[in-house]
Amino acid sequence: MRGRPGANLRAAVVGTGLIGGSVLLRLQEWGADVTGWDPDRSTRAQGRDRGLRFPDELTDAVRDRDVVFLCGPLPTLPETLLTVAKSAGDGCVVTDVGSTKGGVTAFAVEQGLIGQFVPGHPMAGTDRAGLAAADPALFDGAAWVLCPTADGLARFRFLAALLAEVFRARVVPMTVEAHDSVVALASHVPHLLAGSLAGAVARSPVRDAVLGLAAGSFRDGTRVAGTPARRTADMLLNNRAEVLRQLAEVRAYLDELTAALAAGDPAALVAGYERARAARLALAGRVLEPGRREFPADGEAEEELVYLLELGAAGGHLTGCRVEAGTVTYTVHVPGAAPLG
Repeated sequence: MRGRPGANLRAAVVGTGLIGGSVLLRLQEWGADVTGWDPDRSTRAQGRDRGLRFPDELTDAVRDRDVVFLCGPLPTLPETLLTVAKSAGDGCVVTDVGSTKGGVTAFAVEQGLIGQFVPGHPMAGTDRAGLAAADPALFDGAAWVLCPTADGLARFRFLAALLAEVFRARVVPMTVEAHDSVVALASHVPHLLAGSLAGAVARSPVRDAVLGLAAGSFRDGTRVAGTPARRTADMLLNNRAEVLRQLAEVRAYLDELTAALAAGDPAALVAGYERARAARLALAGRVLEPGRREFPADGEAEEELVYLLELGAAGGHLTGCRVEAGTVTYTVHVPGAAPLG
C-alpha cells in the first residue's frame, strides 16, 4: 500500500453503473492507471468504446492494484469482496460504495478482511443509471462516509487522502452502526416517502391533472422515486431494521400534524411546521470552522480513532490527510467554533 495517493496510482473499479462509472471516469481524468470491470458484457464493451480498460475477467481487472472500489449491487458485495481480496493481494486497499454498511462489514469481519477493507459510502447520485449516466464531477463537495477501525487506520488515511485530493469529497468518519442509523433517516426514509407520494399519484383517478399541475414541491419531493426500483429495494431491505425504526419516528410526527389538521388546530400546525422549518433552514445555514489536527503516525490508534468518530458524529468532516515525517495531519471542518478533542 502506498503512503499517499499519487498520479501513478493503480486502481480498479468493480461494477460500473452510475456510481462506479463516475469513480472510474474521475480516476481516469486524474491520470491514474485504472481498470474497470462489470459483469455485464455490453457494459464492458461500452467502456472499451470510450477508451477505458475493461478486462473480461474480474481477477485480471484487480490484480496488482493499490486500491479497488466495489461498486456493484448491495447483494453482490460480500462475495465480490472475497474474490477481490484473494486476487488483489494483502497490500491492496479495498473499499465499497454501498448505501448500507452493516451486512458487508459483518462479512468482512467474519472472513478476517476488516484490516484490508474500509467500508465507504458516497452520498451522491442521480435518478439515472448505468455507465452512460456517469459523471466524473459527481462527487465534488459530496459527503463520503468512511468507517475506520483501529486495525485498518493506515488504509483509512490512504483513502481519506485519495477521496479529498482526487474526488474533492468531504470525508465523514463514522462507525458502521452510526452510518446505518443516520442514512436511514437522511436517505432511505426519503425514498419511502417519495415512492409513496409518486405511487399514490400513479393510481389516482386525477393522475393526469396532478402531473399537469405538478411544480417544484412535487418534483423535489419525488425525485428519488425515479431511482431504479431494484436498487431502492436492495437498499431498504439491507437496512430494514434501522429504516423501520426511523420510519416510526417520521410517522409519529406525521400523525401529530394530521391530528392538528383534523382538529382544526392552527397553533399546533404552526408549531409543528416551525420546528420542521428550523431544521430545513439549518441545512443551509450550517457554519463549519476549518482547522488541523495532528497525530503520531505510529502512535496508539485509539486516540486518533476516537477523534475521527467524534468528528463525524458531530457533523464535521475531513478535506485532507497527509502522512509526513512520522505525523498524520488532518484538515478538518468542525461545526461551530469549538474544536474537538
